[in-house]
Amino acid sequence: MSADYSHLCSAILEQCFGKVVQLVADCLFSATTRSLSQIASSTKLSRKEVALALAVLVKYRLVDFSASQQNPFLAEYALRREDVLCLLRYPRYVHLVQAKYGNVGASIAEELINSGSDTATGILVKCLTEGENKSESAESYRNSFLQMITDHYIIKKPELLSSDETDEVIPKFETNECDYYRHPNIDLQLLAKIRKGEATVSEAKDGHMVWTLNYDRFHQDFRDSIMIDAIERKLGENAAECFRFILKIMYNTTDPWQRKLSNQVTFVEIKQTIEKKSNNLDLMKYLDQYISLITDDSLGFLRRVGDMGGGLFVVDMEKSFESLAFACVESVITERFGSKAARIFRVIRCKKYIEQEDLQKEAMIPSKEAKSLAYNLFQEQFIHVKIIKKPGGGSNGPAKAFYLFQVREKDTVRMLLDVSYKSLYNTIERSNFEKNEHKGLIEKSQRLDSIVETMKERGESDEYIAEIVETFTPPECEILKKVKNRIKTLSKAELTLDDTIFLLQMYQHHCTTLPTGIRKFK
Repeated sequence: MSADYSHLCSAILEQCFGKVVQLVADCLFSATTRSLSQIASSTKLSRKEVALALAVLVKYRLVDFSASQQNPFLAEYALRREDVLCLLRYPRYVHLVQAKYGNVGASIAEELINSGSDTATGILVKCLTEGENKSESAESYRNSFLQMITDHYIIKKPELLSSDETDEVIPKFETNECDYYRHPNIDLQLLAKIRKGEATVSEAKDGHMVWTLNYDRFHQDFRDSIMIDAIERKLGENAAECFRFILKIMYNTTDPWQRKLSNQVTFVEIKQTIEKKSNNLDLMKYLDQYISLITDDSLGFLRRVGDMGGGLFVVDMEKSFESLAFACVESVITERFGSKAARIFRVIRCKKYIEQEDLQKEAMIPSKEAKSLAYNLFQEQFIHVKIIKKPGGGSNGPAKAFYLFQVREKDTVRMLLDVSYKSLYNTIERSNFEKNEHKGLIEKSQRLDSIVETMKERGESDEYIAEIVETFTPPECEILKKVKNRIKTLSKAELTLDDTIFLLQMYQHHCTTLPTGIRKFK
């Protein structure tokens, strides 16, 4: 992990959990594992503060712990570095759940986000007593919760193993993959009693089953939407709908996070699924043509590998995200250096190795301009130089060297990912600075809005309300408007940067062998 990612994680954790948790996480980030005493010594915090911070991080699934190999009675803690970035994606998770399950599902997701992890009964009680949709019945909340488990958006955390051995001091957990999505027994009568104050959550039968959000399932949907949107922009809505059904069929036989290629899908399967589930007559009529369009497209999302069953197809994740990632890289180059620089980058990537003289001819750019643009790209590490030395003619003759431009794809993506981490960190810091700098003005505005709302509820006259509003002077209004616009712009930048980071992370997962944050739940 890079220093830029370390700074970003530190800023996110401080924003979400405060200074103490941030210090503990920073200490864990700099090492593979650390014990509680090592963390306390390094951070200069008390053992109690460190223990509370670790408890928070464990509850939010940001820290794992296990017995030390040297001393089985000592717990060692490790930070799940890849999952820290998921804290920024919480609004996107809630929005996705709301689109699929409505306001009830969104309330459940919000409570899971706020709690980190909790029992099914505990979550539903909070939704029914504290949520915005209190009018909804307990049965509708239960059904939505169970449906989200069925669709794998909610996952059960490993259960604590009860040990009879007295010397077992480090808790151990049972990781049974078949048990991750087993429905809990939710008692509606007990929920009603808890709401009336006649019972407590501890009386529930599902107290041993703790639930949390399954990030990988959300990321699977984000990844699919990137691919479907790319096809829709290039080939139209019908082709995008066709590919959406292909992905659904693919997941029946393929691990969603298989790195390179999916398992084979037949034309007959695609046709039968679309005829059953789609009302798009144009898609049914010209299905073979839409599949040919997707197969022949330069993006390379779908590949034909055989003729059985009307045709055998595989979804090529490696080629797909290579195309999408380098479309993003070219877009960045165009924004920073212009379209001619992007053309030079494409030529070098297409030729793999090329000399300076050949580059200006292939790109059809004047010599001086081509050299300047190539130097800028080299300086910013978008392209690299390979030196090939050839021995001289005589025994004492000088060696001849050839300087060839090349694109090291993995290095280029890693560099752009680090730049994105740095940009996101700067955006968060700038947003925090704006909020702190104008804290008094923002709080005054919020107090005034609250007073005005209360006065309207009491039925005060419009003239009296206008007098109260006028206590906020025009210069203050103008400054507040500018601050709000700046914060809004920075928030949009955060979302855009996170989209870029996610796309480049998908490239690393599908096009390299590097370890990524996508892994089986543990």
